[in-house]
Amino acid sequence: MAKVLGKGLGAIIRTHNADVNPQSTNYDLDIKKIIPNSNQPRQNFNTKAMEALVHSIKEQGILQPLAVRKINKNSYELIAGERRLRAAQNIGLKTVPVYIIKIDNESEMMELALIENIQRDDLNAIEEAEGYAILSGKYNFTQEKIAQKVSKSRPEIANKLRLLKLPPIIQESLRNNEIDYGHARALLSFRESKIILKIFKQIINKKLNVRQTELAVKSFKNEKKLILPIKKYNNIKKILTQFLETQVSIKINANNSGKVIINFSNHKELEKVILLITKDNHE
Repeated sequence: MAKVLGKGLGAIIRTHNADVNPQSTNYDLDIKKIIPNSNQPRQNFNTKAMEALVHSIKEQGILQPLAVRKINKNSYELIAGERRLRAAQNIGLKTVPVYIIKIDNESEMMELALIENIQRDDLNAIEEAEGYAILSGKYNFTQEKIAQKVSKSRPEIANKLRLLKLPPIIQESLRNNEIDYGHARALLSFRESKIILKIFKQIINKKLNVRQTELAVKSFKNEKKLILPIKKYNNIKKILTQFLETQVSIKINANNSGKVIINFSNHKELEKVILLITKDNHE
């Protein structure tokens, strides 16, 4: 059962004794007594997935109990099972099976509820990031502590949190599953919003997959390294050409190193160039 529930909820049940044994008959609770969880990171619910869940519950009932905690005689706060609760309400069920978790500490309950929701595999990347942000900002969790709580690496937590720095239109696209986490990670290699939005438009218009997006980002970086310095030194090239009265070219490498090439057609022109360059030393 613990595997079905997910390690987050399984840990809650083991750590915070429930009114029912996980292996025993579930307790049926009046659905009207259940209030939503204020720390639910999920904002969007896939319509097709919800329809499938509603159909499954109609056919087989709720196989996986919701987790709640008692607030008072007529009120229980949801810890885990938002989708199942919504589906049950859609069907018109009067009661739902639950585990009643005994947690007295308000802060700890919220932390556990949030972590349980974050650990669900189908949680959207941006919603997951928002969950981490709440743990960090509201409960002062370090990235290391968040990683430990949700059994993920610290770099992954850091990368997910960075998603919240993306322009709002890209965050919304992530939320609506128009782009994937891989797309967003590729975009995070830039700091300038203008560039990020430019590549994002390419992703949407050309329907680029993650690999194609990574290649587009790499190509843009190489183009930027090679083209921008040339533009920068065009003015210098013009000044040198006028001063030396001969054709001058500047070649720039990817690491911004390079060379200046001075052209001459005969020995007399070479002497003239040398004289101009060393003019101050001969005076």
